[in-house]
Amino acid sequence: MSKAVVVFSGGQDSTTCLIQALEQYDEVHGITFDYGQRHREEIEVAEQLGKRLGLVSHKVLDVTMLNELAISALTRDSIEVSNDLMENGLPNTFVPGRNILFLTLAGIYAYQLGADTVITGVCETDYSGYPDCRNDFVKAMNNALVQGMDRQLELVTPLMWLNKAETWALADKYEQLALVRDETLTCYNGIVGTGCKTCPACLLRQGGLDDYLNNKDKVQADLHSKMKA
Repeated sequence: MSKAVVVFSGGQDSTTCLIQALEQYDEVHGITFDYGQRHREEIEVAEQLGKRLGLVSHKVLDVTMLNELAISALTRDSIEVSNDLMENGLPNTFVPGRNILFLTLAGIYAYQLGADTVITGVCETDYSGYPDCRNDFVKAMNNALVQGMDRQLELVTPLMWLNKAETWALADKYEQLALVRDETLTCYNGIVGTGCKTCPACLLRQGGLDDYLNNKDKVQADLHSKMKA
């Protein structure tokens, strides 16, 4: 029996990964992290979607100690989300160490469950400039987890080379575009669906949806080509 753990935030990307995983694996488990994030509604959204889509189990893990260490617009209400980059060239929504922690804990959870796969929706093609969403980082983490637990484990990134339009096309491929559009939470201000329409996450999401809806045939063909590669 094939088992997978999905790192699941209830956003567009992780929900699309979950939808695909449910078609590809016999048993799918979700893990959601409470790190004291600004848009805490995502935890409730993830729980609701997990039940609706049919996760075998869904663990919500308290890692609020990250909030004490990682200063970011997503961990401090006093810091306004900005479209401008910080002095180090990163967005002020970057949470240092977040994916290092999340993938480590998801790998431990997979070990407990006897799952060989951890799925995460990080993406290098259409990302926000976060260094812990890059392919090289995921490969390094994968190697560290295998070495550190002496057990084969694969970190799978279905969206790594997809742009946002192609991610929408993937949801549509599984006939779940409406659910992802209307019921996921990507907005940095915690608004479900179309969001606030002004934060960086909303602009990226809506731009991808517009691109997909205006160029469906081409985007679907590009997605099909990438999935075959």
